[in-house]
Parts: sequence; structure tokens; C-alpha cells
Amino acid sequence: MKRIIESTLLTLSKSKNILTQLSNEELSNASVSPYYSSIGSHIRHLYDFYYCSLELNENGKIDLTSRKRDLIVEACCDSAIEYYNSIVSKLNSLENLSKDKVVVIDDLGDGKIEIDYTYSALLSQANSHTIHHYAMIGFILDRLNITIEDPDFGYNPSTPKPTETTIN
Repeated sequence: MKRIIESTLLTLSKSKNILTQLSNEELSNASVSPYYSSIGSHIRHLYDFYYCSLELNENGKIDLTSRKRDLIVEACCDSAIEYYNSIVSKLNSLENLSKDKVVVIDDLGDGKIEIDYTYSALLSQANSHTIHHYAMIGFILDRLNITIEDPDFGYNPSTPKPTETTIN
């Protein structure tokens, strides 16, 4: 579990890196077609996923459909960084987790269902989900002509990066 948490923290730190390089206007800019989503909306979505993953409901289950959806996080870098810090704190407290099994509630398109999970699998899913959204954020950054200092941003560690010979 410790390595999964470390990997998750490393992946999430990339979003904080972006937040320290963007203005609030860049964070909330939703002008890029075809979906007109903002960098902030993707970051808020990711943080909401982690928030849900780290909170048990009154029945001791994790409900991935119970998201905060705090729109201020989408528009304010400082608010997003505060949300990030709260998630990092909760992730760091998982190292002392006594059990790994958990029931997750999700909606896969046909209504809510309960799924038997482990925290390890849930955090692994969250990490992959984060990298997937980073690729979309990378597309938005490119279309807004914003360059960030992270050459690995949006690439899954297992995916070969394009080289000059593969691009031409």
C-alpha cells in the first residue's frame, strides 16, 4: 500500500505544479473546443474522485457518486491548492490503514451499484484516471498556448513517449 500511496502522491503533485504556474483566468478558461471544459474543471473532478475515495459514508462504504463539485476550485488556484493539500493529508493517513477491503458505490451508466474493492485497487484506478485527465489538460494547455515545466505530464509511465522519428 505504501508504494501505491507514494505513486499517487507523485502523480497528484503534478497538478499542484500546474496550479502554481497558472493564473485564475487560465485555470477557468473553457474556450477550447470540442468540449469547452477548463483545466480547473478537470482538476476539480480529479480531486473530487480522491475526496470520495477517502471518505466512508454512514454505512462504511465509499460512494464515488457523492462528489463535492465545488466550482470555486475550478476558478481559483489557491482554493484548488487547499483542496489538494487536504487530499494529500488524507492520503498520508492511509499508511496506517488496518484493512484493505472496502465496498464502493458507483454508477457505471445503469444506476448505482456496489462493488467489492480494495483500497489498493481504488487508488490504482484513481491514479490511472488522473493521468488520463492530465492528457486532456495537456491538450487544453496546448490550445491555450500555455507551456508548463513538466515533460512527463499526461503520459502514463508504461506508455512509450513519442520521439522525433515517430512523429515524422
